[in-house]
Amino acid sequence: MLRIVLGLLFVPLFAFAIDPKSAPVPVAKQVPQVIEQHGEKRSDPFFWIKSKTDADVLKYLKTENDYTLAVMKPTDALQKKLYDEYLSRIQQTDRDVPWRDRGYWYYTRTEEGKQYPIVCRKKGNLEAVEEIMLDGNVLGKDEKFFAVGEWRVSDDGHLLAYSTDTTGFREYELSVKDLRTGKLVESKLVKAPGFEWAANGTLFYVTEDDAKRASKVWRHTLGQPRDKDVMVFEEKDEEFWIEMARSRDGQYLFHSSVSFGSTEQWYLPANKPTDPWKVILPRQADIEYQAGHRDGQFYIVTNKGATNFKVVTCPVGQTENPAAFVDLMPYDRQVFIEGIALFQNFAVLTVRTNGLPGLIVRDLKSGATHSISFDEPTWDVSLGQNPEFDVSSIRFTYSSMLTPESEFEYDLTTKSRKLLKKKEVPNYDPANYQIERVSATASDGTKVPVSLIYRKGLKRDGSAPCLLYGYGSYGLSMPDDFDSKRFSLLDRGVIYAIAHIRGGSELGRTWYDDGKMLKKLNTFNDFIAAADFLVSEKVCSRDRLAIQGGSAGGLLIAVVVNFRPDLCKAALLQVPFVDALTTMSDASLPLTVQEYRQWGNPNIKAEYDYMRKYCPYTNLKKANYPSMLLMTSLNDSQVLFHEPTKYVAKLRTLRTDANPLLLRCNMDAGHGGASGRYDNLKEEAFEMAFILDQIGAAK
Repeated sequence: MLRIVLGLLFVPLFAFAIDPKSAPVPVAKQVPQVIEQHGEKRSDPFFWIKSKTDADVLKYLKTENDYTLAVMKPTDALQKKLYDEYLSRIQQTDRDVPWRDRGYWYYTRTEEGKQYPIVCRKKGNLEAVEEIMLDGNVLGKDEKFFAVGEWRVSDDGHLLAYSTDTTGFREYELSVKDLRTGKLVESKLVKAPGFEWAANGTLFYVTEDDAKRASKVWRHTLGQPRDKDVMVFEEKDEEFWIEMARSRDGQYLFHSSVSFGSTEQWYLPANKPTDPWKVILPRQADIEYQAGHRDGQFYIVTNKGATNFKVVTCPVGQTENPAAFVDLMPYDRQVFIEGIALFQNFAVLTVRTNGLPGLIVRDLKSGATHSISFDEPTWDVSLGQNPEFDVSSIRFTYSSMLTPESEFEYDLTTKSRKLLKKKEVPNYDPANYQIERVSATASDGTKVPVSLIYRKGLKRDGSAPCLLYGYGSYGLSMPDDFDSKRFSLLDRGVIYAIAHIRGGSELGRTWYDDGKMLKKLNTFNDFIAAADFLVSEKVCSRDRLAIQGGSAGGLLIAVVVNFRPDLCKAALLQVPFVDALTTMSDASLPLTVQEYRQWGNPNIKAEYDYMRKYCPYTNLKKANYPSMLLMTSLNDSQVLFHEPTKYVAKLRTLRTDANPLLLRCNMDAGHGGASGRYDNLKEEAFEMAFILDQIGAAK
């Protein structure tokens, strides 16, 4: 108690160090621009902020960056302190638990002082000589941004296909390396977001159209020029994109046309790369499925007649016969099936039940089924690296907001588990913290789960600061996983909370469906309810509450501060999707057409009218807004930089408060921010310094 009281007593010495008046406030020029849709005219004088090569745009971004750095200057010491704390809880030189595949042991490792992981393998056993397959520190040594997309080893173990991005725009270039010689067979052959090996060394890859939609599948023979490649499939429907995979047993290649509403999957024997591809099930509106293969059968996870999905089987080649389908895992509305992993004698399902993730094991010989149990109030679990097919045990990774990432080996027959590795976190004692899950009540009576973690002994009298995080889109469930950086907040008396709002899939497919399209307002109302609950239950105080969200979660935060400017003291919006109405009206932009089934199509009046109610940029108004920091990147391909940039420019002309309004644009990165792990930590230290300063916890 003494620690908390002293912290509160010293708040005035540390809080509100930054002064937005300490530097000249940027003023963006206004160029008349009127957008007319469905008889409405919208004025957008900042529409000109669009091209990342335009000299005036770059000049304006520099003034914003300079202003932000000047205003944040008083927090430099705090940023350094946070960064040092982050490093103190990371085992900088570390190695993943190796996994076995076709006679090799694979793993990634990191070295202290180096930005990127190193991908390695050893032949036969772990005492063998290490072979470095990919070293991001070497490949990216001259790049301001560097990321490895995917990597695949050929069946014979000789060739490595991998993709790299050097801009942040997620334009991954495909290369092939001969692991026997270390020489490149293909150097940046093509920009390919996905690829897979056939059994004989033929390489299939996917390419994108001008709007960055994965739209074509190609067959490539190593050594042949790109113009000799054969296009084997083209997805012409702009609402669909292509994904590639190979069955765990290695027998089949798959490419799937996927949309937010339906799926169509095609298959090809991996040892017959020139054969024609065949469809498993033709696409149907509102029917989604994903198929794997085992022992001559397709195992299909589908929502046909099963809102939360079920698993059916069908012999290969008989998918046109309805009588050939057999329920393997009949529909259970209480269990949301997210996916299935097939092995020789077992199937392992990834599921969510009562809002929590889990694993269900089915013995494919006996039909016996059991669940793997966990005992914390809330947690996250997922399958680990399990490339081999004929196994008696699997790997899974478990963590919670309290428990560091832990990899287990689980015997599928005896149901025993063995801890292989718990990620070492120096300077961390879980006994000092507590987690719990509570429920807020939304305006329509819906119970919204909220996960909390805080330092033990914290007095629940409403005086504590709190950071509330939310996302609520695309059916993505927010994991209650471990983040060692979070404890720099908790040790300063901050409560960290995650609102599991509609639009995610925490409580099943209906939870997702009730938070998109013409039900999207539920997402925002749920988050507001969570924030109000934390205040009313005296978990925290209104004037010490900060809220955070990124990408679609940034849209969430921007909508919320329009609806309820009084909700919080500060807001952090990371690469926020804030001009939804204009962006979703431009079919040439990345992701637009594919996402009509998420947000709506503004060309349809009813959907335009609904989006018009909440679009953050469109609904900015004269009001007292909370303190705000918006982070963006010049090469962001998911949410183009101009959205948060013009949002800030417009808000500066409307806000009636004197709170900080800051924009920071990383000029050398994309949607995920800085690519190097140390640079990324510095960005987070910058963001958290802003939050801590504003909620009176900057000690």
